[in-house]
Amino acid sequence: MITVAFDELESLVGTPLGATEWMDITQARIDTFAEATDDPQWIHVDPERAKDGPFGTTIAHGYLTLSLIVPLFTGLLDVGGVTTKLNYGLNKVRFPSPVKVDSRIRLVASITDVKAVGGGGKEITWAGTVEVEGSDKPACVAEPVYRFYP
Repeated sequence: MITVAFDELESLVGTPLGATEWMDITQARIDTFAEATDDPQWIHVDPERAKDGPFGTTIAHGYLTLSLIVPLFTGLLDVGGVTTKLNYGLNKVRFPSPVKVDSRIRLVASITDVKAVGGGGKEITWAGTVEVEGSDKPACVAEPVYRFYP
């Protein structure tokens, strides 16, 4: 994990933050997400039917994978002197390959831009890739935008 003071965020532009620890993607996690988002599509929640589907098993929702970048990112960067952290949005996101149940994922990220915003805050844009253990193709490639306030 990289620790940086709020006033030094700009020094991280272009710096790779490294990779997080691996996170397990279990059927229970997928089922909980399906229930929370009212998305019970069989490819996610029906292991028996999914055996005959295109991936041979259930897969995580793309938006589940995307949502996990938030807790994963907290394992890469700690910004000191901050009272408020906001997920401001995404500039782009793609899901090049599925995350099969019982896979492990991790996040690799780097800061691409830092700029001042109103209220004394700073907006960081970062490039993130969610990797699947044992796969050459990423599960998610995203460009999130966060805001930090002292």
